[in-house]
Amino acid sequence: MSNNKNVGGFRVSGSTIADEIKSRCNIVDIVGRYVELKRSGSSYKGLCPFHSEKTPSFNVSESRQFFYCFGCGASGDVISFLMKIENIDFHAAVSKLAEEYGIDMDRFGYRNEGKKNEIYEMNREAAVFFYRNLTEKPNPGYEYMKKRGLNPKTIARFGIGFAEDSWHALQNHLLEKKYSEEMMMQAGLLSASNGKRYDKFRNRVMFPIFNTRGKVIGFGGRTLGDSGPKYLNSPESSVFSKKNNLYGLNLTRNEINSSNCAILVEGYMDLVSLYRNGVRNVAASLGTALTEQQCALLKRYTQNVVLSYDADAAGQKAALRGIELLRNAGISARVLHISDGKDPDEFITKNGKEAFLKLVDQALPYADYRISVARGKYDIGTPSGGIGFLREIRGILADLSPVEADVYIKKIAAETHISESAIRREVNETAESARTGRTAAGGRQQPAQTLYPAGTGGRVPDIRRVEGDEMIQMHFIKLAAVNPDYLEPMKDYEFVFEDPAYARIYNMIKDVYLEDSEVDINKVSDNLLPEDDVLFRKALERVVFPENSDQVFRECVEKIRYEKLQKRQNEILEALTLLTEEESDRNRADALTKELIELQRTMQNIKLG
Repeated sequence: MSNNKNVGGFRVSGSTIADEIKSRCNIVDIVGRYVELKRSGSSYKGLCPFHSEKTPSFNVSESRQFFYCFGCGASGDVISFLMKIENIDFHAAVSKLAEEYGIDMDRFGYRNEGKKNEIYEMNREAAVFFYRNLTEKPNPGYEYMKKRGLNPKTIARFGIGFAEDSWHALQNHLLEKKYSEEMMMQAGLLSASNGKRYDKFRNRVMFPIFNTRGKVIGFGGRTLGDSGPKYLNSPESSVFSKKNNLYGLNLTRNEINSSNCAILVEGYMDLVSLYRNGVRNVAASLGTALTEQQCALLKRYTQNVVLSYDADAAGQKAALRGIELLRNAGISARVLHISDGKDPDEFITKNGKEAFLKLVDQALPYADYRISVARGKYDIGTPSGGIGFLREIRGILADLSPVEADVYIKKIAAETHISESAIRREVNETAESARTGRTAAGGRQQPAQTLYPAGTGGRVPDIRRVEGDEMIQMHFIKLAAVNPDYLEPMKDYEFVFEDPAYARIYNMIKDVYLEDSEVDINKVSDNLLPEDDVLFRKALERVVFPENSDQVFRECVEKIRYEKLQKRQNEILEALTLLTEEESDRNRADALTKELIELQRTMQNIKLG
């Protein structure tokens, strides 16, 4: 019989990390490290470690993997014992036991966040090292930056630095700071060959890449020599994923949000030059082709994006792909055409801010740009050229609204001297083929690619183990995100976040609030793991509050209170099984039975929504 169930649309395995721990370790062994236990019938007894006593009232059942103190009422399983005896939380207790018993925590959704924080700090130290190299002594990097028109203020604003033409300069510096070579390798700061490790970035201007919380997650290096690629980026790591991040967003997201428009460029210097010249609503795609995840990230801040890529063939190809991805993500996309200069950096440096903004105003919408690119491939003054042009753009026209299509059909008919009726027939046939799922040649059309929730890496997690009460955790997440005033009263109930994913989300909400004195939902999303962001968005979308959110909080607290009483009820029932026929145990049984009756009466009076 399957032990799986469905929770909130996810298929959830009944086996959790707590189950795995309790199946592998013996509570008697763990408790025995702190309490001198002696066998008493089918269980073990000892002096309670949680209160002062001379006569043993602390019982441990090996068969039930359960402890109970008849003196102070402390009870629970092996995880509860470790939490209480060492004064640690659920996650720390789980981590400690999982490590001891060789349990793979990643398999249950837990991660070593401490290691990630060490990498963030090491990256910060590397960024400071590079910045001082650039600014505190003569070097070719600074001369290059001056030649590109950057002043000290801009260099400091972006933390731009310089990697010396040395094989071990950064490596030796970080070793002095007590960081290991293994961690440098994990972060992509070192490379290895023939068993030797050396600095990955050498003789390069360095652009640190920040997340929206201001943590350094990676680097981009522009070579000053002839060897190696022009730009070299940090590899993927536990803190850095190129497809999920945009360069400069830590500085520009507020301008993008307030202007409701993002200008998307390809390179680091394009962004830095635009920013230096006063164009602040800009982001860069880290030298990679635009991804679905980056589109979803942009959509958190704006519904409008202007692509400002290089004017060469590669830039045009990237723009065509980019506008399709943005359109599929529900973003209105336009393409900026630069006539004077190859890239945005060169254009704005030569012509200034106002000239660039004029180009932004003239940026071509989706259909215009795609049609203009197709027009450049054909001599539409000839019959064959006109037919080829029409065949290429009929799919574009078929995808437009009837009103939009009518405007373009009239214009194209005038340019190609092909009748409007002939163009409409081509467009209608294409639309019908798309509707029926067949190509014009009669073959099956491939299904369209669909976007998945932001940050899922192209997949929706359909199997996830859930620790604790998921609905309570989801409601608390929504309450904390929409009204941080609830963070204070929630402090007494943080134990409900037994699920590691929801715990990470809740802690991120608290971190953002402590930094900004408010909760920016987009900032929370930006800094979550991709799979955690899916859960965060799920909580925001699925949990719907009535007008009085205080009522929701009270109902959650009542449910927590009820479950706490229910747990105590189960503990009493377990404790009663440990008792013998001795007179002292009969007295304990009477006291427990009385407590059980009172507890059950209280539970009946709790109104659960």
